[in-house]
Amino acid sequence: MTVRIPVEIRAVSAADHVVWLPLWQGYQRFYMTEIDAATSDLTWQRFLDPAEPMFAALAWRDGEAIGLVHWIYHRSCWTTGDYCYLQDLFIGKGVRGNGIGRQLIEHVYATAKGAGCSRVHWLTHETNAKAKLLYERIGERSGFEQYRKLL
Repeated sequence: MTVRIPVEIRAVSAADHVVWLPLWQGYQRFYMTEIDAATSDLTWQRFLDPAEPMFAALAWRDGEAIGLVHWIYHRSCWTTGDYCYLQDLFIGKGVRGNGIGRQLIEHVYATAKGAGCSRVHWLTHETNAKAKLLYERIGERSGFEQYRKLL
Protein backbone atom coordinates (compact mmCIF):
# COMPACT_ATOMS: atom_id res chain seq x y z
CA MET A 1 0.00 0.00 0.00
CA THR A 2 1.23 3.47 -0.89
CA VAL A 3 2.12 5.76 1.99
CA ARG A 4 0.53 9.13 1.36
CA ILE A 5 2.73 11.99 2.53
CA PRO A 6 0.93 15.30 2.88
CA VAL A 7 1.93 18.02 0.45
CA GLU A 8 0.76 21.53 -0.30
CA ILE A 9 -0.28 21.97 -3.92
CA ARG A 10 -0.48 25.45 -5.33
CA ALA A 11 -0.49 27.19 -8.69
CA VAL A 12 2.85 28.46 -9.88
CA SER A 13 3.81 32.10 -9.48
CA ALA A 14 6.54 34.06 -11.26
CA ALA A 15 8.88 33.47 -8.31
CA ASP A 16 8.58 29.68 -8.73
CA HIS A 17 10.51 29.47 -12.00
CA VAL A 18 13.75 28.66 -10.18
CA VAL A 19 12.21 25.53 -8.60
CA TRP A 20 9.96 24.58 -11.50
CA LEU A 21 12.75 24.46 -14.08
CA PRO A 22 14.78 21.62 -12.47
CA LEU A 23 11.60 19.54 -12.14
CA TRP A 24 10.70 20.29 -15.77
CA GLN A 25 14.18 19.24 -16.86
CA GLY A 26 13.88 16.07 -14.75
CA TYR A 27 10.62 15.26 -16.52
CA GLN A 28 12.34 15.64 -19.87
CA ARG A 29 15.21 13.37 -18.80
CA PHE A 30 12.68 10.77 -17.62
CA TYR A 31 11.14 10.71 -21.11
CA MET A 32 14.57 10.94 -22.77
CA THR A 33 13.77 14.15 -24.60
CA GLU A 34 15.09 17.67 -24.62
CA ILE A 35 12.85 20.68 -25.12
CA ASP A 36 14.74 23.77 -26.20
CA ALA A 37 15.08 26.66 -23.76
CA ALA A 38 12.99 29.03 -25.89
CA THR A 39 10.03 26.64 -25.83
CA SER A 40 10.37 26.09 -22.08
CA ASP A 41 10.52 29.87 -21.55
CA LEU A 42 7.39 30.38 -23.66
CA THR A 43 5.61 27.57 -21.80
CA TRP A 44 6.46 29.22 -18.48
CA GLN A 45 5.12 32.57 -19.69
CA ARG A 46 1.90 30.88 -20.82
CA PHE A 47 1.38 29.45 -17.33
CA LEU A 48 1.54 32.98 -15.93
CA ASP A 49 -0.75 34.56 -18.56
CA PRO A 50 -4.40 34.56 -17.41
CA ALA A 51 -5.52 34.68 -21.06
CA GLU A 52 -3.90 31.30 -21.76
CA PRO A 53 -5.71 28.00 -21.09
CA MET A 54 -2.48 26.45 -19.76
CA PHE A 55 -1.85 25.89 -16.06
CA ALA A 56 0.81 24.53 -13.72
CA ALA A 57 0.99 23.65 -10.06
CA LEU A 58 3.77 22.46 -7.79
CA ALA A 59 3.64 20.04 -4.89
CA TRP A 60 5.53 21.40 -1.86
CA ARG A 61 6.81 19.62 1.21
CA ASP A 62 8.85 21.31 3.92
CA GLY A 63 9.48 24.33 1.67
CA GLU A 64 10.77 22.24 -1.25
CA ALA A 65 9.04 21.79 -4.61
CA ILE A 66 8.93 18.01 -5.17
CA GLY A 67 6.48 17.58 -8.05
CA LEU A 68 4.78 19.35 -10.91
CA VAL A 69 1.67 19.03 -12.98
CA HIS A 70 0.68 20.89 -16.16
CA TRP A 71 -2.78 20.92 -17.72
CA ILE A 72 -4.58 22.55 -20.62
CA TYR A 73 -8.27 23.30 -21.15
CA HIS A 74 -9.56 22.78 -24.67
CA ARG A 75 -12.85 22.73 -26.55
CA SER A 76 -14.64 19.57 -27.59
CA CYS A 77 -17.21 18.90 -30.27
CA TRP A 78 -18.90 16.44 -27.89
CA THR A 79 -19.68 18.68 -24.92
CA THR A 80 -20.60 22.25 -24.10
CA GLY A 81 -17.85 22.46 -21.49
CA ASP A 82 -14.13 22.17 -22.08
CA TYR A 83 -12.05 19.06 -21.63
CA CYS A 84 -8.92 19.14 -19.51
CA TYR A 85 -5.75 17.56 -20.86
CA LEU A 86 -3.33 16.66 -18.08
CA GLN A 87 -0.17 17.00 -20.14
CA ASP A 88 2.75 16.59 -17.75
CA LEU A 89 3.13 14.99 -14.33
CA PHE A 90 6.47 14.55 -12.59
CA ILE A 91 7.53 13.66 -9.09
CA GLY A 92 11.13 14.08 -7.90
CA LYS A 93 13.07 10.82 -7.83
CA GLY A 94 13.58 10.65 -4.08
CA VAL A 95 9.88 10.97 -3.18
CA ARG A 96 8.09 8.79 -5.75
CA GLY A 97 5.65 6.20 -4.47
CA ASN A 98 4.33 8.39 -1.66
CA GLY A 99 0.99 9.42 -3.13
CA ILE A 100 2.20 12.75 -4.53
CA GLY A 101 1.24 11.92 -8.12
CA ARG A 102 -2.25 10.99 -6.98
CA GLN A 103 -2.58 14.25 -5.05
CA LEU A 104 -1.47 16.27 -8.09
CA ILE A 105 -3.93 14.45 -10.34
CA GLU A 106 -6.72 14.96 -7.82
CA HIS A 107 -5.80 18.66 -7.74
CA VAL A 108 -6.29 18.80 -11.51
CA TYR A 109 -9.59 16.91 -11.20
CA ALA A 110 -10.90 19.46 -8.68
CA THR A 111 -9.61 22.47 -10.61
CA ALA A 112 -11.02 21.21 -13.91
CA LYS A 113 -14.40 20.42 -12.34
CA GLY A 114 -14.48 23.93 -10.85
CA ALA A 115 -13.81 25.35 -14.32
CA GLY A 116 -16.75 23.43 -15.78
CA CYS A 117 -14.76 20.76 -17.59
CA SER A 118 -16.54 17.48 -18.29
CA ARG A 119 -13.45 15.25 -18.28
CA VAL A 120 -9.73 15.04 -17.60
CA HIS A 121 -7.66 12.92 -19.94
CA TRP A 122 -3.97 12.11 -20.28
CA LEU A 123 -1.43 9.90 -21.98
CA THR A 124 1.53 7.95 -20.74
CA HIS A 125 4.19 5.94 -22.45
CA GLU A 126 3.47 2.22 -22.70
CA THR A 127 6.67 1.48 -20.73
CA ASN A 128 5.72 3.69 -17.77
CA ALA A 129 4.58 0.69 -15.72
CA LYS A 130 4.76 2.29 -12.27
CA ALA A 131 2.62 5.27 -13.29
CA LYS A 132 0.16 2.99 -15.05
CA LEU A 133 -0.51 1.20 -11.74
CA LEU A 134 -1.72 4.53 -10.33
CA TYR A 135 -3.64 5.47 -13.46
CA GLU A 136 -5.55 2.18 -13.40
CA ARG A 137 -6.78 3.06 -9.88
CA ILE A 138 -7.80 6.68 -10.45
CA GLY A 139 -8.91 6.75 -14.07
CA GLU A 140 -10.46 4.61 -16.77
CA ARG A 141 -8.87 3.49 -20.00
CA SER A 142 -10.73 5.00 -22.91
CA GLY A 143 -10.04 2.17 -25.32
CA PHE A 144 -8.67 4.62 -27.85
CA GLU A 145 -5.13 4.53 -29.18
CA GLN A 146 -3.21 7.64 -30.08
CA TYR A 147 -2.07 8.26 -33.65
CA ARG A 148 -0.08 11.28 -34.65
CA LYS A 149 1.89 12.90 -37.41
CA LEU A 150 4.62 15.31 -36.44
CA LEU A 151 4.60 18.40 -38.66
